[in-house]
Amino acid sequence: MKAMVLNRICKLNENFTPLELMELPVPSPAANEILLKISACGVCHTELDEIEGRTSPPKFPVILGHQVVGRIEAMGSKVTAFKIADRVGIAWIFSACGTCKFCLSDHENLCSSFEATGRDANGGYAQYMSVDAKFAYAIPDFFSDEAAAPLLCAGAIGYRSLRLTGLKDGQRLGLTGFGASGHLILKMVKYKYPHTEVSVFARTAAERDFALELGAVWVGDTKDQAPNKLDCIIDTTPAWEPIVEALANLDSGGRLVINAIRKEGDQQSLLKLDYSRHLWQEKEIKSVANITRRDVTEFLALAAEIGLQPEVQLFTLEQANEALLELKTGKIRGAKVLKID
Repeated sequence: MKAMVLNRICKLNENFTPLELMELPVPSPAANEILLKISACGVCHTELDEIEGRTSPPKFPVILGHQVVGRIEAMGSKVTAFKIADRVGIAWIFSACGTCKFCLSDHENLCSSFEATGRDANGGYAQYMSVDAKFAYAIPDFFSDEAAAPLLCAGAIGYRSLRLTGLKDGQRLGLTGFGASGHLILKMVKYKYPHTEVSVFARTAAERDFALELGAVWVGDTKDQAPNKLDCIIDTTPAWEPIVEALANLDSGGRLVINAIRKEGDQQSLLKLDYSRHLWQEKEIKSVANITRRDVTEFLALAAEIGLQPEVQLFTLEQANEALLELKTGKIRGAKVLKID
């Protein structure tokens, strides 16, 4: 099979493409696993974190990609939940122990044995992959393969972030950053909370215009002050500074949810925190750690109910480096997806 393989931590730039196209054996599924013939895989900012060393180091060599859609080509003897040719998706959660206090309390995202697809195990930048059937999800018929792929991370993690805000209909929500996850959150909010006004902070005019197209009531730069204080803000950016700016836009008792595995750059920006301006009045900060199977299952059902269609840009498997470079340099409108033959 063809696969785009990462062999070491490095810096992605115009002169260096870190993923190498290789021919590898097709994996054989174990008794509890399915073998997936992959048709599409979303491209996520977390892959940049893996390549450039900001997350836990992958098990090299590794095939990246954790927004995977395909059809079951083979399966182990213990698999009963699916059949051959079923269309399924694989998300960031590749496995968890199933027995610790977190797994037993619906918080398997916090399991110390949590393994991530495309980091701790090979992912979807390839023609095939195998996975435990318990961590695969039926894809609703409503979605094409390419549209379903970003729902498995950008959508599911956006759903978890929105759930963690505790937002009530009519409260004001802010979104800092407006890429794959941000635009799906806005679509969810318009459906679930029709009386909620959404303000968007984004670094480029193209992202701000896109947010207005989707129904944002106000847009500005990440350093701007919104016309009204916000009850909740979800930060989906890879940088530190937007955290400080978001806190300044929160109303008393507001909650900032940070939807990022890692932050890039200089942490000194956090030293600019002014307690009375940024944190006083019972403001909260909550991080998002991974996703659970519940998040993926509930979100896919909601997305089908809404008729949610992500905006996608398609690339071939061989163009994975190009897609990642565009993501790093801010050439973003919706989600980037590899279409795999």
